[in-house]
Amino acid sequence: MPKDQGIGASTKRREDVRFLSGTGNYTDDISLHGQAYVHFLRSDVAHGKITNIDTSAAEGMPGVVRIFTGKDFEGVGGLPCGWQVTDRHGEPMKEPGHPVLAQGKVRHVGDPIAAVVADSLGAARDAAEAIVVDIEELPAVVDMKAAVQDGSALVHDDIGTNLCYDWGFVEENKDAVNEAFEKAAHVTTLELKNNRLVANPMEPRVAVGDYNRANDESTLYTTSQNPHVIRLLMGAFVLGIPEHKLRVVAPDVGGGFGTKIFHYAEEAFVTFAARQIKRPVKWTSTRSEAFMSDAHGRDHVTKIELALDADNNFTAIRTETYANMGAYLSTFAPSVPTWLHGTLMAGNYKTPLIYVNVKAVFTNTVPVDAYRGAGRPEATYQLERVVDKAARELGVDPIALRRQNFITEFPYATPVAVEYDTGDYHATMDTLERIGDLSGFEARRKESEAKGKLRGLGVNCYIEACGIAPSNLVGQLGARAGLYESATVRVNATGGITVMTGSHSHGQGHETSFPQVLSEMIGIPEHMIEINHGDTANTPMGMGTYGSRSIAVGGSAMVRAAEKVINKAKKIAAHLLEASEGDIELKDGAFSVAGTDKSVAWGDVTLAAYVPHNYPLEDIEPGLEETAFYDPSNFTYPSGAYCCEVELDPETGKVTIERFAAADDFGNVINPMIVEGQVHGGLAQGIGQALLENCAYDETGQLVSASYMDYAMPRADDVPFYRVASENGTPCTHNPLGVKGCGEAGAIGSPPAVINAVVDALRSGGHDHVYHVDMPATPSRVWAAMQK
Repeated sequence: MPKDQGIGASTKRREDVRFLSGTGNYTDDISLHGQAYVHFLRSDVAHGKITNIDTSAAEGMPGVVRIFTGKDFEGVGGLPCGWQVTDRHGEPMKEPGHPVLAQGKVRHVGDPIAAVVADSLGAARDAAEAIVVDIEELPAVVDMKAAVQDGSALVHDDIGTNLCYDWGFVEENKDAVNEAFEKAAHVTTLELKNNRLVANPMEPRVAVGDYNRANDESTLYTTSQNPHVIRLLMGAFVLGIPEHKLRVVAPDVGGGFGTKIFHYAEEAFVTFAARQIKRPVKWTSTRSEAFMSDAHGRDHVTKIELALDADNNFTAIRTETYANMGAYLSTFAPSVPTWLHGTLMAGNYKTPLIYVNVKAVFTNTVPVDAYRGAGRPEATYQLERVVDKAARELGVDPIALRRQNFITEFPYATPVAVEYDTGDYHATMDTLERIGDLSGFEARRKESEAKGKLRGLGVNCYIEACGIAPSNLVGQLGARAGLYESATVRVNATGGITVMTGSHSHGQGHETSFPQVLSEMIGIPEHMIEINHGDTANTPMGMGTYGSRSIAVGGSAMVRAAEKVINKAKKIAAHLLEASEGDIELKDGAFSVAGTDKSVAWGDVTLAAYVPHNYPLEDIEPGLEETAFYDPSNFTYPSGAYCCEVELDPETGKVTIERFAAADDFGNVINPMIVEGQVHGGLAQGIGQALLENCAYDETGQLVSASYMDYAMPRADDVPFYRVASENGTPCTHNPLGVKGCGEAGAIGSPPAVINAVVDALRSGGHDHVYHVDMPATPSRVWAAMQK
C-alpha cells in the first residue's frame, strides 16, 4: 500500500491551494503607501560611448519625482561577481566593473542608461521618452572567436582584452591526454554549439525598495531565489548598508530556473532610490525588458575529441570551449563553464584521462549565467553527442558502447577531481530499456516509414553534481560565499512546528516535502508543520535554492536541527517518565520507555518544555527550538538514462517527438509526485532547447529574438507524454536523508537524447553523411542537413 504521509508519500502540494485560487503573494502584489514607480531608459545600441544625457525636458514633466543617471552612482559600488576563476597560467580572471546605471559607455542592447522615478508608471515612461541621449556608436563584437582576435573592438577598454580567462583542467593531464590521442586506435571529433537561451520564468522580475527613516532601515522586496545572498552582495559591495539595517524579502516567486539567483542592477537601484527620495520605489519588468535584462544561459562553442583503444574502451577526452560571458560578469557566471562543467566531463564513464580548456569571452550581449543545469547540460551534451558519433563511426550499438565503458565500482574518483559516491548505471539503463520499450522500436520505425516518415531513436546517459560543496573546497576554487544551508526548528507549546529555512521555494514544493521529512522523524501529522522562507528578518542566514540543493542541503540542515530538538525532548520525556534518557524511544508521535508500556505523547512533552512545572530545570533550559547549519562534505551525484523517439518529415525537415522515457537515480525520494513533476518540467525545457529555443543576435549586437514572436517557447503539443521512473535509486552516502537532487535532471539529459534521435532518423533515411545537427534542430536546419 502506498504511504499517505511521510517520506515516500505522494502528498499533494499544499502551496498549490493558494496558487490555484489566486491568493498567492507575489512581489508585484506588494504596493506600499506613497509608492513611486521607475522606468529604465535602456540602450538601443550594443556598443557606444555616451557623450551627453539631457534630462532637462523630462524633469519638468507631470508626475516626475527624480531622474537618475550614472553620475548619481559615482562612489557607489558596482554589481559584484561571486566567483573568481584563476586561469591555467595561475592568473586571476579579468573582472571589469559593472555599474548600476551605465557610466561612460553602453555595452549591450538593454544596458540601463537612466531611470525615471515618477508618481505613476505612465508618467515615468512618458518622461523617459523625453530624455535625449547622445551615443557615439562603436563597433560591436558578438562572435566569441572573433572577439579574442587581435584588432577586435574591446567591450571593456580598461582591461585591454575580451578574454576573461583561459582555463585548463586538469592542467597536469594535458601532456598525457595528448599522448593518449597519438596512441589511440580511433578518434572521434565533433564541433558543436550549445545555443543561447532565455530562461522565461512565468513571473517576470520585480523589485520594490522601501526606506524607514525612523530606524534607518532599508527593505527590498524582490523575485529572488536566495534573499540572504542578495542582502550580502547588495549591502556589503554595492550600497554599503550594514546587514542589520537591510532586509530582503522574496515572497512567492513564480519560477526561477537560475535566472533569479543573481543580484541585478534593478534591485540595487530601487533600494538606493528609496533612500534618496524617502519613498518606496517599484519596478516591474515587462516581458520585452526580461529578454534584454535577465541573465541568459548556455552559449558555448565547443570542439570535443574522444580517443578509444582497439577494443572500443574510452582512453581520453579533450575539449576546447568558448564560453560567452556577455558584456559583464553576472554573479556566478565564471563558475558555470569551469567548475560546474569541466568537473562533469567524465560523465558515467571510466575514461582515465581528461583535459578541458575553456576560454571565457566578453561580448556586446546580455550577461550569461547559470540556467537550469548550469554547466552540467553543456558537459552532458558534448559528451553524449561525441559518444553517439563514435558508435556510428565504429558501427557498434550506442547502448552497448556506453555499457562497456560504464563506471561500475564506487566510490569512483574521476580524473576531473570529483568522487562519485554511489550509482548503478547498468540498472538505470535496464530500467530505460524496459519503460522505453526499446525492443519494439524497429516495429515502430517500420510503421513510420509506411507513412513516408523517418523515425529515429536517441539514447543518452547523464550524471549531475548537485548541492555544490563543501565550503572550504569551493572557497579554494574561487567561490566568494559559503555554500552551507541553515534551518531553525521551533516547536510550539502545543506540539506544532515552525521551520525557518534558508532555502527558498519557487516551484519546488518545499512547503509540502519538508514537512514530510519531519513527520517521518517525529510521527506527527504533516499539517502540524509549517515552513517559513524568503525573509532575511526571520530566517537564519542561508544560501537559497539553486543547483538542486534544496532537500540535499536545506533538508539536511532541517534534519540536523530536528535531531537537536528530539534529543532535548527525550531528556524532558525521560524526566516525565522517570526513566533513563538512553531508554527513551520516539515513534508515532510518542516517547516510550524501551521494553515497557510507559509512554508520553509528543504534545505533553512540548507543553512541559514551555510550562515547566514538572521539568528538569537543573539540567536544561525551558523551550524547544534549535538551529543547525549544514555544510555538505561532497556533491550529490544523481544520474540517469534517457531515450527519445522522433518522427521526421523528409519533405519539410519537421521533427516531432513521439515518445520519451527517462530513468533517473535520485537516491531516496521524499515525494514521488513532486519528483516526477520536476522531471517533466526539465524535460520540457531540454526539448525546448533541442528543437525550438534560440536567443540570436545579429552582427551589430541587436537582439533579433527579443519577444515570443521570434523566440519559440515549447507549447503543450511540442512535448509528448513522458514515461519516467526513479525506482533504482542508490542512496547518497554523505547526507542524513540519502537524497541526491532532481530539479535539473530533465534539462540535462534531454537535449542530447533529442539530437541523437534526429541524427538517427536522418541516417535511417539514407543521409549517411549527417553526423550532427546543431540545436535547435529547426525544420530549416534539418532540411539543410539533408541537402548537403
